[in-house]
Amino acid sequence: MIRLDHVDKTYRTRRGDLVPALADVSLDVGDNEFVSVVGESGCGKSTLLKLVAGLTPPSRGTVRVRDQIVREPFVDVGFVFQQPVLLPWRSVLDNVLFSVEMLGLDVRQYRKRALDLIELTGLGGFETKYPRELSGGMQQRVAICRALLPDPGLLLMDEPFGALDAMTREEMSLELLRIWEERRKTILFVTHSIPEAILLADRVVVMTPRPGRVARVLAIDLPRPRTMDLEFDSRFKAASDEVRGLIFAGRKARV
Repeated sequence: MIRLDHVDKTYRTRRGDLVPALADVSLDVGDNEFVSVVGESGCGKSTLLKLVAGLTPPSRGTVRVRDQIVREPFVDVGFVFQQPVLLPWRSVLDNVLFSVEMLGLDVRQYRKRALDLIELTGLGGFETKYPRELSGGMQQRVAICRALLPDPGLLLMDEPFGALDAMTREEMSLELLRIWEERRKTILFVTHSIPEAILLADRVVVMTPRPGRVARVLAIDLPRPRTMDLEFDSRFKAASDEVRGLIFAGRKARV
C-alpha cells in the first residue's frame, strides 16, 4: 500500500535556515496492515504522514501509494488529527457527512453509511447533537467516522488520542481496534505512547531524533483480537522494553 524510498524532507524557515525533518527514510506498509510510528517529539512523525497524504512533497526520494508516486493530495485517504476539528454549527451526522461533501459526492447516497458508522462507534442516539454537547472521546469518534465515511483504503492518524485522559484513551484504542477488525483498512498511526503503539499495531516503526530516520521496525507477535490484559504478557513487556531502549538510546546519542 505504501512505499517510501530514501526519503528526505527539509523545511526552510522564514529566515532562510534549513531544518532537516527526515533523512533517508525507507519504509513499506502492506495492504490492510496496522503500523504504528513512535519517537520523541520533533523526530518527523507528523511530517511522515503529510508526505504519504501528499500534503507536502519530499525533498529527496519517492513516496508511493498503490504503486503510484504521490505528488499531491489524493482521494483514497482519510486523515484523523490529534484534535477532532469538528464544525461547531453542524450536528454529529452533518459533521460526519462533511467529508463526502468536500469530495463532491452525493450526500444522500452516504447518509445510511454515515448512520451505520455512528452506530458502530457507539454514538447511536447522538446524531442530532452538536460538538459542544459531546465529551472529548465522543468528538474524536465523530472525527474517525468522518474519515471512514468515503471508505478510503488508507487511514492516517496523527496522535488521535493524545489530548484525551488516560481512561478515555484506552477506551478509544480498543474502539479503534474493533473498527479495524470489522472494516480492515491500512492504518499508519503516529503516537508518543509506547504501550498504545504495541497494543494496536502489527509492526512498530521506531524513529530516531531529528532528522528522523527509521531506527528499527519491530514485528509485534501478539494474538488478535487484543485487549488491555495483553500489557501483562511477557511478549508485550519485551517489545515495550525494546522500543523504549531504542528511543532513549537515540536521545543519548544526540547529547
